[in-house]
Amino acid sequence: MYYKFSGLTQKLVGTVPAEAYSPQGLRPAILSEGSTTIFATPTKIASESAAASEYLGHNKVPDFQKLFQKSDGLPVHLKRGLPDRLLYRTTMALTVGGTIYCLVALYLAAQPKNKK
Repeated sequence: MYYKFSGLTQKLVGTVPAEAYSPQGLRPAILSEGSTTIFATPTKIASESAAASEYLGHNKVPDFQKLFQKSDGLPVHLKRGLPDRLLYRTTMALTVGGTIYCLVALYLAAQPKNKK
């Protein structure tokens, strides 16, 4: 026996093989004339966008590549100097402080309540 999903009863119902193999939503598409474009904005061809760059800023990628690929023994997260060191130390302090706070909270939660 063949089954298909009935949109009316929301259950599987018995059907003929032709309908079971062609369920709703999977019927062959009927080609129609193309719809009109709603938002007709001019588009750029890939060659146009590469030739006329609209970005007016300085490309910093080569500078960062030189900085981060320099073999000076420093880890990548500390190569930019003082700001990186401050961020790293702040993150480590917050991590250690949070761990201590969690341990204290667990210790206090493990203590029995005093009954008076």
